[in-house]
Amino acid sequence: MNISYNWLKEYVDFDLTPDEVAAALTSIGLETGSVEEVQTIKGGLEGLVIGEVLTCEAHPNSDHMHVTTVNLGQGDPVQIVCGAPNVAAGQKVVVATLGTKLYSGDECFTIKKSKLRGVESNGMICAEDEIGIGTDHSGIIVLPETAVPGTPAKDYYNIKSDYVLEVDITPNRADACSHYGVARDLYAYLIQNGKPTSLKKPSVDAFAVENHDLDIKVTVENSEACPRYTGVTVKGVTVKESPEWLQNKLRIIGLRPINNVVDVTNYIVHAFGHPLHCFDADTIKGGEVIVKTMPEGTPFVTLDGVERKLSEHDLMICNQEAPMCIAGVFGGLESGSTEATKDVFLESAYFHPTWVRKTARRHGLNTDASFRFERGIDPNAAIYCLKLAALMVKELAGGTISSEIKDVCAAPAKDFRVVLSYEKVHSLIGKVIPADTIKSIVTSLEMKIVEETPEGLTLDVPPYRVDVQRDCDVIEDILRIYGYNNVEIPSALKSSLTTKGEHDKSNKLQNLIAEQLVGCGFNEILNNSLTRAAYYDGLEAYPSKNLVMLLNPLSADLNAMRQTLLFGGLESIARNANRKNADLKFFEYGNCYYFDAERKNPEKPLAAYTENYHLGLWLTGKKVSNSWAHPDENSTIYELKAYVENILLRLGLRMRDLVVGNLTDDIYATALSVNTHGGKRLATFGVVTKKLLKPFDIDNEVYYADLNWKELLKAIKNAKVNYTELSKFPAVKRDLALLLDKKVQFAEIEKIAYETERKLLKEVSLFDVYEGKNLEAGKKSYAVSFLLQDESQTLNDKMIDKIMSKLIANLQNKLGAKLR
Repeated sequence: MNISYNWLKEYVDFDLTPDEVAAALTSIGLETGSVEEVQTIKGGLEGLVIGEVLTCEAHPNSDHMHVTTVNLGQGDPVQIVCGAPNVAAGQKVVVATLGTKLYSGDECFTIKKSKLRGVESNGMICAEDEIGIGTDHSGIIVLPETAVPGTPAKDYYNIKSDYVLEVDITPNRADACSHYGVARDLYAYLIQNGKPTSLKKPSVDAFAVENHDLDIKVTVENSEACPRYTGVTVKGVTVKESPEWLQNKLRIIGLRPINNVVDVTNYIVHAFGHPLHCFDADTIKGGEVIVKTMPEGTPFVTLDGVERKLSEHDLMICNQEAPMCIAGVFGGLESGSTEATKDVFLESAYFHPTWVRKTARRHGLNTDASFRFERGIDPNAAIYCLKLAALMVKELAGGTISSEIKDVCAAPAKDFRVVLSYEKVHSLIGKVIPADTIKSIVTSLEMKIVEETPEGLTLDVPPYRVDVQRDCDVIEDILRIYGYNNVEIPSALKSSLTTKGEHDKSNKLQNLIAEQLVGCGFNEILNNSLTRAAYYDGLEAYPSKNLVMLLNPLSADLNAMRQTLLFGGLESIARNANRKNADLKFFEYGNCYYFDAERKNPEKPLAAYTENYHLGLWLTGKKVSNSWAHPDENSTIYELKAYVENILLRLGLRMRDLVVGNLTDDIYATALSVNTHGGKRLATFGVVTKKLLKPFDIDNEVYYADLNWKELLKAIKNAKVNYTELSKFPAVKRDLALLLDKKVQFAEIEKIAYETERKLLKEVSLFDVYEGKNLEAGKKSYAVSFLLQDESQTLNDKMIDKIMSKLIANLQNKLGAKLR
């Protein structure tokens, strides 16, 4: 939220610099991200001066341009070529001199000496929109005769410099969503730090009802959604442009002035955090405002021109014939004030936060009003803000206050009663704070001391502090005003001894594997657990029905909990590929979530939900690129397979001890699964289908591996690391060229080999595959290497031949293999 330094000074007295104010606010929990010097007009009109047009002649080479000489108040007159139709000798104008920077939105251009149709021009005579003081571009600005040539334009237009503090408001601090709210906290800080100060706000004592010529009745049918509704009428207003001071206030904090009546409501919401709405009284049919809900599906056109279908749970502000406004969220197209408006009805209400939040989410709206209402505003400020708004409208737009204030209140908002123990304050803060200091802080925060005892205080906390309803909340407030940095770090550390649990072991292994992957060139990513439910539409591997859906999603892109890490990684790949970084290796640890409707149990609400920890690997692009020593080489599924095998091996699992098989599902074009002999899925890896890559505009192949970390930890729970001495006896390698059916996989050969010789066979590897001419139809050739080694003796030919003969026989009998 943008806070104006000068505006803040209207409510609290201080002599701090903008940077000191930012540091003070940050220290008390209102983190200030930046401090920026700004002007009411971008660029502050630097380089622009008032000039007088001495001569104006037609351009010799143009039918619409003029060649002028302009007196800038000092030095010789300058020649300027001007294309405006209304330029004439004797006019007082605004001139952009050479070197002046002019702004158009985010673009900036510099005035330079130039030739226009062959005639030299040394500046520019400006229109309103060119310098940012208006929107008119029909001609140049013509100033009154009293304007003095040479006067800087910033002085003529009274452009003031200010500082904008960007304050990050946490969701619990609804009370700080305004200049006065920030001023209250700053006041407490100044009091605690012994600086002279005072807190003040404009008086509304001048408010008085002048007549009863425009009496509008107010009826609240739903007091749960609207605990308080107040309103008053002002008759005979003139809607026009706001005065300069009000426009400047709004521009400084990034708001666009609209008209004097609407600007008053925007001023109030940013000054005191209380949203108001201004109705054209002529649109209130039947002379009655009715606060109620409408039937499901009722059409309603909002200020942005969009027709929306209302829910029966949307609170509406209606007249006797139709809805006029979505309560606390957005106004209607027909009910706002325009230049034709003569009479207005000002609304100041308190709407229930839950009703406003749900309505805003339903319609995808986020306005200044809904932002505050859904966090909880001060119900007791409704009358004050209404009176102030009525007085300002009367001052700026004329008219008379023409009705009594209508105040429909179900029940007055009460203070929150909190009993505060000094002992608990000292215990939670970790320091003994004097009772007088505690009392000073709570009173400076507008908490009333109802009762005082040697043990503590009984406090009444004002209702605008919706986040302070318990003693620990009050203690947090005391600490932030006292100063976190004023609590010394103790010299003694109190701790308890603990033993390593499963989470500690898991974290250690995660770090181990992460370091291994980083060493292989991977980068770790961290994606949101919230994802787009549409990713899962039509998938069989991860059905949409098993998604954990959010009841109140922020958007359709974040409306479900992820079932797999895959899509987050694809988003990361797409983002990098769009930035010319397509050769990628990613890994991510994260939870995946699953909903099973069949396991629903009213007595156990969480029975239908499961959460599993996974490790995902992504590989795409080139393995080697732009290397003088090696030709470019694309990544392959075999590279990913090696990474998966190495992870399993590092955890103590050998592929030969697991069940590896083909996997068919709709996220992989081709894939393998790795299971335990008990059938538990440990990992899957393969080539992601083009169908899934298309929505992300990913052109390269993507290889993905999903490892179920929870099941991996179970599989290695009883695994033991055994250390053996390196063998003193040489290993022997034998190669076989086997002719097999095309459907036979290497994994089957490997399995049979290890079953044939469990003791001496150390390794089986495939080093060549051939399919083509000179082979029988439906056949392929595998070149397989077998490594044999005995730990106790040197193998002789007889022993080797016996093992190989047995191996060949088993391959022939079980797979129909033939030696080539």
